[in-house]
Amino acid sequence: MIGILAVSDKTDMSLVDYYPSRDGEALCNLMIIGDHASNHIPDDLDLGIDPMILVTHRAVDLGTASVSQLLHRQSGCAVANARISRLVVDLNRYRDEETTIPAVSDGITIAGNQLNDAEHEARLQQYYDKYHAQTGTLVGKENPRLIIFLHSFTPRLETQDAQRPWHYGVMYDEDERAGHIALSYFDNLQIAAGDQLPYSGKIYNSSFKRHAQFNSIAYVGLEVRQDLLEHENGRQDAAEAIRGMAEHILQGI
Repeated sequence: MIGILAVSDKTDMSLVDYYPSRDGEALCNLMIIGDHASNHIPDDLDLGIDPMILVTHRAVDLGTASVSQLLHRQSGCAVANARISRLVVDLNRYRDEETTIPAVSDGITIAGNQLNDAEHEARLQQYYDKYHAQTGTLVGKENPRLIIFLHSFTPRLETQDAQRPWHYGVMYDEDERAGHIALSYFDNLQIAAGDQLPYSGKIYNSSFKRHAQFNSIAYVGLEVRQDLLEHENGRQDAAEAIRGMAEHILQGI
């Protein structure tokens, strides 16, 4: 099982785990945003779930916090990772989507998310609105040339036995520049990468639009198959591949 890193104390912006870029280093023009990087449930919330769910993909994009922090340490990029689990609120959905506060996750009922209208709105204001406001402030502070929205995906679906063959999934919405360069990069290295797979950035694009497209910043959504991140060597390999991809994009945009 992939270890879950403890939340850092690098910022007092309580919903974002922020590591600032370092001028002069290789990727100081890059920012990584991880909407699903944490499995943390605030102490004042009882979701009524088995704690073991918190170490599964239902709660967190396993491995992404570790990889983003490796990239920060080794290359000086900025990192802004969510400090709450997607089971509290899915920060990569639109505010008014039914699944933004999931009542059910992969067949598991989330008892603490059976909310009335007032409770639903209060949850959104407390976590969704504040997270995106804080992240937006950090994007403005960093003013990066490129944003990578980093996620991980399961080797197979809960409901299917077929393995997902891609090592990386590349997603983009209206601005396709960085996505196409990323796909070319992986293709040249003969690394299996899915174009808009396993999810489409034309559908799951809430953070793209809010933090990149609205600010005219080049971006790519990157999904890493989570079994590749189970061990330190795999996380290091992923960090190196993402660093090369980011450098390739920054040279081409």
